[in-house]
Amino acid sequence: MDLTGRIREKRLLWEVDQRAEETNPMKKRDQGFTLEELLIVLGILARVTVFAVRGITDQGEESACNADVKTLQTAVESYFAQEGGTTIPTSAAVDAGVTRTTSEGTLEEAGLMVDASANYEVPVDGSIQVVSADCGAPGNTA
Repeated sequence: MDLTGRIREKRLLWEVDQRAEETNPMKKRDQGFTLEELLIVLGILARVTVFAVRGITDQGEESACNADVKTLQTAVESYFAQEGGTTIPTSAAVDAGVTRTTSEGTLEEAGLMVDASANYEVPVDGSIQVVSADCGAPGNTA
């Protein structure tokens, strides 16, 4: 076979290989993902993660508010059980550097609470009122 025949043969083999690659769907998939496909997947994962974290944060704030209310309820009930009566006299309570004259100060002095609540306030009647918007509408009873 002469040189021209070999070149034709090689060219035909190359064309056959090219057609096989074009028609074989697995060959195209072996190239990997495109940048667009990767960005779409990353966007979806980011969106799912943000919503999941937001839900966890909301649950944490709600749990903190519920724990705060339970602590105050227990302190009020303990005070009434120890001291008798239906009112709690007011005394100075320090909350984040601010001194407030409330019934919480009396509960602190009695050793029933360690610190005043930043989210709730206890009036003299022993009810629990919302102060922080994080735990409901301020002024409402918890």
